[in-house]
Amino acid sequence: MARLSTRQVVFRIVLTISLVELVIMLLLPHLPQAWSNYPVPLIDTLLLALLTTPVIYLWVIQPFVLAHDRVLSEVNRLANTDPLTHLANRRFLFSRMELLIDQVGSNRIGGAVLLIDLDGFKQVNDQYGHHAGDAVLVEVAKRLRSEIRGEDLVGRLGGDEFMVLIHRLGADEGKALVAARGIADKLIERVAQPVLIDGTEIRVGASVGACLLGFGARLDAEMITRQADAAMYRIKEQGGKGAFLFSE
Repeated sequence: MARLSTRQVVFRIVLTISLVELVIMLLLPHLPQAWSNYPVPLIDTLLLALLTTPVIYLWVIQPFVLAHDRVLSEVNRLANTDPLTHLANRRFLFSRMELLIDQVGSNRIGGAVLLIDLDGFKQVNDQYGHHAGDAVLVEVAKRLRSEIRGEDLVGRLGGDEFMVLIHRLGADEGKALVAARGIADKLIERVAQPVLIDGTEIRVGASVGACLLGFGARLDAEMITRQADAAMYRIKEQGGKGAFLFSE
């Protein structure tokens, strides 16, 4: 539905009032005798209000409001979405992480943050070009999104870095650790599957740094990200393609 311009809004209102007023003028001589006791301007005003209100609402106000809401929704989506992969962007991820921190703190049900960095992605760009690199990122994004639960969130921090926010891992730290590791292993396995681009199979791996939430001191989103990043680089130093849980 196209958004109405100011000129279109004014034109529709003026046209509605003019046409309704014309109809009223034609009807006035034929009104019931009982109406003759009331002043003509009063009758005209009442009929004009009764007849124009629904028309103006349906033809002017409703389309304008719907188009305005659609524009606001699109602006909000663009502000929170990575333009290439259509995943959550860094800004939205961090706002949702703060909510997750609050939830695990108040409900005492663990969560986790997984930081994922692609192994071998630079070589893809160098060998096949940035077009192929973008295609790999889009495919990896689809795979990550397809493997997580609906309550969890996956996003792209930038470059070849992704993040997954995991909810409801339970109140037992040991079981939460096993569950987070299982999710990380599943994502690593999924990312490692070849990507077919222009008839060529391209492979990348994934290094995952994990940080459990709800089982230690309360930290903010920046500190948790740094811890997950440190765990991820620990895996990178060991050759990549694995997962590591941050530990003091």
